[in-house]
Amino acid sequence: MRLFFTKKELRLRKRRLVTMLVCMAVLLAAYIILTWPKAVAPVPPVVIVQPVEQEDVEIYGDYVGRIRAQQFVEVRARVEGFLESMAFEEGTYVTKNQVLFVIDQKQYRAKADKARAQLRKDSALVRKTKRDLERIRPLFEQNAASQLDLDNAIAAYETAVASMGMSQADLDQAEQELGYTWVRSPISGHISERHVDLGTLVGTSGKSLLATIVKSDTVLVDFSMTALDYLKSKERNVVIGQKDSSRSWQPTVTITLPDNSTYIYKGIVDFAEPQVNPKTGTFSVRAEMPNPDRVLLPGQFTKVRVLLDVREHATVVPQKALMIEKGGAHVFVMRRDSTVERRFIELGPEFGNNVVVERGIVPGENIVTEGYHKLTPGIKVRVGQPMEEEE
Repeated sequence: MRLFFTKKELRLRKRRLVTMLVCMAVLLAAYIILTWPKAVAPVPPVVIVQPVEQEDVEIYGDYVGRIRAQQFVEVRARVEGFLESMAFEEGTYVTKNQVLFVIDQKQYRAKADKARAQLRKDSALVRKTKRDLERIRPLFEQNAASQLDLDNAIAAYETAVASMGMSQADLDQAEQELGYTWVRSPISGHISERHVDLGTLVGTSGKSLLATIVKSDTVLVDFSMTALDYLKSKERNVVIGQKDSSRSWQPTVTITLPDNSTYIYKGIVDFAEPQVNPKTGTFSVRAEMPNPDRVLLPGQFTKVRVLLDVREHATVVPQKALMIEKGGAHVFVMRRDSTVERRFIELGPEFGNNVVVERGIVPGENIVTEGYHKLTPGIKVRVGQPMEEEE
């Protein structure tokens, strides 16, 4: 075995060793490349988007109201006397000028007869003094009667005429008092039970309340609104309590019945107090409501819903798309390249599950309604289908 190699052999061995090391390095690099974990591209998150819509929005306000009759009249005796009869059934509908009670008429009829007789007496005296004057006047013109005779005849005639006028007034008053013995209904409506019994002396000092009549085929609904409601309506040129023929809508009112159903008829706001109550910060508002079937009873409380405004062609987004932070409200808007941006918006009134947007977005833009909690501005997203559509 040789222990020494020539230079040529050493160079050959060295070349083989280098070649072997290079091949091993290439194989090792290939192995590392083939077995090294590959980088996974990020998967865009799935979101649900919805286009921003534009529609006419009705803005309502909810209040607590109280119903009262359109007219509530107390029937009282206007002359004194004993109550003789009652000409109605309690709780029924009575018409205007219908006789309700009759008071003893004897003394009033006698007073009217006496005044009528006195009027006839004075009328006869007027005719006599007139004839006397007509006889004396020609005589005076012919110097057959003195000036004193003419003056006395004129005075007697004028006195008789004045007396007849007083008698006529007394007769009118007596007949009016006689007419008051028939107590009539001042309005049409439903009458209460009587408050006095037959045979009772009524009419003393005008304090005898006989019954009450309620006109409730139309009722009034009273409720209170805040000064803020008034300011908001003024911003939209809506004056509460005043009709405006230039508007395509009027502030209608709907109410809720005790069984939580909605009353079929709608009312209209016809009056608003011109000043605010400093103790409550509210002002009184009144609405008129049809009540042909007497479903609404005066005195009961009810929930009142008032149409305060109609926002025509308003920009609308669902409330579930909103994110509320200290800096304000914002939504995520998806661009055409499927990336999203955070957009701050100015909110308007809420209605149902939606809200009006005053500015910040325009109709037709796509906003993220589900899945926005995992988004950052500029990230690319994939559009999925809502759960209802997947089912």
